[in-house]
Amino acid sequence: MTTTAHRQAPPGAGETGPGAPRRRPFRLPDRVRRGGLPYLLLLPAILLELIVHIIPMVLGLAMSFKELTQFFIREWWKAPWTGWDNYRVVVKVNGPIGHALLNSFLVTCAFTVLAVGLSWLLGTAAAILMQDEFRGRGVLRALFLTPYALPLYASVIVWAFMFQHDNGIVNHVLHDQLHLTGKPTFWLLGDNSFVSLVVVSVWRNWPFAFLVVVAGLQNIPRELYEASAIDGAGIWQQIRRVTMPSLRSVNQVLVLVLFLWTFNDFSTPYVLFGQAPPAGGDLVSLHIYQSSFITWNFGEGSAMSVLMLLFLGLVTAVYLLVTSRRRGARA
Repeated sequence: MTTTAHRQAPPGAGETGPGAPRRRPFRLPDRVRRGGLPYLLLLPAILLELIVHIIPMVLGLAMSFKELTQFFIREWWKAPWTGWDNYRVVVKVNGPIGHALLNSFLVTCAFTVLAVGLSWLLGTAAAILMQDEFRGRGVLRALFLTPYALPLYASVIVWAFMFQHDNGIVNHVLHDQLHLTGKPTFWLLGDNSFVSLVVVSVWRNWPFAFLVVVAGLQNIPRELYEASAIDGAGIWQQIRRVTMPSLRSVNQVLVLVLFLWTFNDFSTPYVLFGQAPPAGGDLVSLHIYQSSFITWNFGEGSAMSVLMLLFLGLVTAVYLLVTSRRRGARA
């Protein structure tokens, strides 16, 4: 006599017909889905931010406390720990490294003030002039935005050729055609390099200011201009009393963005002057590059980068605090 052992199957295990019970798919609770979905959508951006900005920033901060030279490049984590020595060297204005960094910082501050001021002034003036309807306004707007649309390296290389001493078009026009100079000028050497750098930076950045101010002008009601005209206000009074106060919040953001872009600008002086810029074009960003990749002292270069980051953060915080208080006082 043979017996067969049967295992007891779970309920519904072999039921596949129409009357079989349906399995419910796994679903997160509604509260979890509503609360976690925004963070899930932000996850790719957070990961990219960590990889591109946060992790390199932390590594740069750690490198600033190390004696990281060409002897430890292959295994940089084994470089000796120096503490605050790199910072003491770069801020010691009596030493050669600190004195050179101070000169570069002063040049960068002067360059930033001139470039940002002129870019904002030209952009605002052009936007106000383009505010009224006239024939050809669209073509002029497109032409104004051309410098901003061109690739940076291509446009700066063209300017470098234009500033050439022997065959540049700038000397050809100023010296050969208009006879404004006694001899051809070296625009990429000496003190004139500062002028060249400001010209190229303004040419690159003023269309951005123009675009932002044009967008801000669209939000100013035309009734304000009509009412001021009825009250007898001229064009300059309208600009002073209506246009500029209405653009205050736009200009607050615009000036801050231009300041950060200009102070951090590396590509323009690097393409214009190369790895060894003259004193007039020695911006802090290019000076840090030289300290890190030319002299192979990454510890001091990282210390300079951290100090520049702290300076920009401090200036930004003070600027936002002052402008916010002024806006609150007017309100």
